Amino acid sequence: MARRETTPSESEWRIMEVLWGSGVPLTSSEIISRLAGHADMTPRMVRVLMNRLCQKQLLSYVVDENDARVYIYTPLKSREECLEEKGRRFADSYFSGSHANAAAALLKNATLTEEQAEELRSILEARDFSGAGREKKGQGQGR
Repeated sequence: MARRETTPSESEWRIMEVLWGSGVPLTSSEIISRLAGHADMTPRMVRVLMNRLCQKQLLSYVVDENDARVYIYTPLKSREECLEEKGRRFADSYFSGSHANAAAALLKNATLTEEQAEELRSILEARDFSGAGREKKGQGQGR
């Protein structure tokens, strides 16, 4: 049985970005107006995508108490939670679960500023690589 997708697609991600960026719940009309600059995001398409996000349990909604035709949407997962899951799925799908190989593939041809490289060094230095979830020696070398 196929695993049910629980991460936003590229188009769904745009909707989530609007909600994460707002910091407050928004109506579908407010979301649609904030996406007006995207030619491929018609009001109908936005509503379809919002429905999918609700089915994936990434969005929730309440009905406006003053107007039953108005739904107010709230993200159920943070941007960071969605990024973590996207990263796990990427490593699982393309690198047999090896996060080290996935990171190496992304960084291999990346052009980084010294500031970005330092940020990556800091992230690696702050990580605790002992204990559970540690890759076996010889795996994840990216070679």
